[in-house]
Amino acid sequence: MALDRKTTPNDLNAFWMPFTANRQFKKEPRMFVGAKDMHYTTSDGRQVLDGTAGLWCCNAGHCRPKITEAIARQAAEMDYAPAFQMGHPAAFELANRIIDMAPKGIEHVFYTNSGSESVETALKLAIAYHRARGEGARTRLIGRERGYHGVNFGGISVGGIVNNRKVFGTLLAGVDHLPHTHLPAQNSYSKGQPEHGATLADELERIVALHCAETIAAVIVEPVAGSTGVLLPPKGYLEKLRAITKKHGILLIFDEVITGFGRLGSAFAAQHFDVLPDMMTTAKGLTNGVIPMGAVLTTANIHDCFMQGPENMIELFHGYTYSGNPIASAAGIATLETYREEALFERAADIAPYWEAALHSLKGLPHVIDIRNMGLIGAVELEGIPGAPTKRAFEAFLRAYDKGILIRTTGDIIAMSPPLIISKGEIDTLIGTLADVLKTLP
Repeated sequence: MALDRKTTPNDLNAFWMPFTANRQFKKEPRMFVGAKDMHYTTSDGRQVLDGTAGLWCCNAGHCRPKITEAIARQAAEMDYAPAFQMGHPAAFELANRIIDMAPKGIEHVFYTNSGSESVETALKLAIAYHRARGEGARTRLIGRERGYHGVNFGGISVGGIVNNRKVFGTLLAGVDHLPHTHLPAQNSYSKGQPEHGATLADELERIVALHCAETIAAVIVEPVAGSTGVLLPPKGYLEKLRAITKKHGILLIFDEVITGFGRLGSAFAAQHFDVLPDMMTTAKGLTNGVIPMGAVLTTANIHDCFMQGPENMIELFHGYTYSGNPIASAAGIATLETYREEALFERAADIAPYWEAALHSLKGLPHVIDIRNMGLIGAVELEGIPGAPTKRAFEAFLRAYDKGILIRTTGDIIAMSPPLIISKGEIDTLIGTLADVLKTLP
């Protein structure tokens, strides 16, 4: 008997869902059974407009023919090839194409399978790089409050979201945190980069003075902090951070898992802000979210530091079974071709002002206390219910789903990041429906 994928399973118990209120979900499941372009199809046949690009990842929309066809061809030709001591052409071709669109100075690609793995890889590379240079005391890592860098131990150590950290023990030693950049008293309802807060980068000098530069390997930040509720870098902040890290010989890592591949209207946030880091972590939009894949992008300086000793020796004892997987590589190539052929990064830049105006039209609605945006990212912060944090935003999420739009919540913040193919009419629908939801919230 063929499996019927159009119905809700009769037993939801076995699957322990990630980042989900499991008990609430399993009482009233929300099931997607299909997707196309800007919409999901639910198990009861409704169309839901995707206001989040899945989980910040389906930048080209859903079920795009070039990508799905490339996956099918590759699966039929060669399903898997070993990643250690062997190669296949697609992995090299994809790496070349990534470097072609990366900022000048970024020259190498190390494949992973997710944003979390990209972060772990970048942190390990940073420490190993300094050791290879004879500065083995540089082991300390600096993250940022409210930062999100995935869910592995390194990522939650440098990350700064309390609920992601508090039940998992002592985490990595030798980690410190910069303050976050959210200054609602000075920057509320900013359109694009906030005016105030560049001096927050100077806190790195205090941390350097506390720990000594010779012990610090790297600083990792999201150019735009997404999962914590869209916290934007004040004007001049990233430039100051780059200057301070260079001054002290500290590597700067941009976590571009969300901002990479067009989210801000440029291929990468590093280009949008014209700030070149030493490494960039990527995933999500690399394969349009279709197949897990990530990559760490590095300068030649970092890569070349490892290329020493006998040529038959492994230079870096790190990697994954699925690094550069053939099917993921095919998906990545087709995804980058889709971005280029449809000029989706340029489209995102062109429509960003319309998105900004629509988003800020929600100012003044009940419970709205701040709105933030950049590129095709937006956040609507709600006043929390006393004694019931997250409840108001979660209720907005449920009501929005019932009305046919998909939004995402983090705390009492509504975050949106639609596919780059969104039209002005679809923006009107998304924001108009959200406005209706906000007007009904208790």
